[in-house]
Amino acid sequence: MTVGRDLLARPSLEVAPLLLGAVLVSTVDGVEVAVRLTEVEAYDGLEDPASHAYRGQTPRNAVMFGSAGHLYCYFTYGMHWCANVVCGPDGVATAVLLRAGEVVRGVETAKARRPAARGLRDLGRGPARLAGCLALDRGANGLDLCDPGSPVRLESLGALPEELVRSGPRVGISVATDRPWRFWLDGETSVSAFRVGGRKRLAGRRQTGIS
Repeated sequence: MTVGRDLLARPSLEVAPLLLGAVLVSTVDGVEVAVRLTEVEAYDGLEDPASHAYRGQTPRNAVMFGSAGHLYCYFTYGMHWCANVVCGPDGVATAVLLRAGEVVRGVETAKARRPAARGLRDLGRGPARLAGCLALDRGANGLDLCDPGSPVRLESLGALPEELVRSGPRVGISVATDRPWRFWLDGETSVSAFRVGGRKRLAGRRQTGIS
C-alpha cells in the first residue's frame, strides 16, 4: 500500500522526520529495488535560499510547485541525479531531499547499478548513490509516489520513536547552512559523514521538535 497524499501535503519540516524509516520502491524492467530511508533534508521553497525554488518557478523545478507526493529529480555537478519528495500544498514548492538509505530488497540489482560501492552500507549512502541504486533519473521526474501503479512508490512512512531521530545542519550547501534541517536515524551506517572544520564526524543534536 502506498502512502496517502494528505500525509505529505504538509510543511517540509514536518514531513522530513516522517520519511525516516519509510520504504521507497523502484521497479525498472520488472526488477524491484526497495530502500529504507535513513537520512533526509528539508527545503522550504521561497523561504529558503538553499532551495531550487527560492527564486520562483522554472522549467527545471516546476514539479516542486505541483501537488504533494510527486518525485522531483534533478541533475547536479554534470554527473549525478538526486531525488526529492514534493510536499506541502499546491504552489508552495517545498520538498525533502532523500540523502541516504539502506537497500532492503533487490540488493544484487543495486550492486550491479553501483559497482564501485565498497559494501552494502555504501549502496545508498549519499543522495547520488541512493538515486543510482534505484535507477532514478530524468525519466522519474514527476512520478506520483502515491500511485500504487507508479514505477516508483512510497510504500510506508517510518512512524519511529522520536529518540531515534537526530537533526543537524544540511550538507553540501553554501547558504542557510545554520538551519538544522537535516534529519537522520541514530546509529545507521548509511548516514552521510558531515564535514565541519576539515574533520569528518556525524554532527547534530537530538531532535526535540520542529520550530
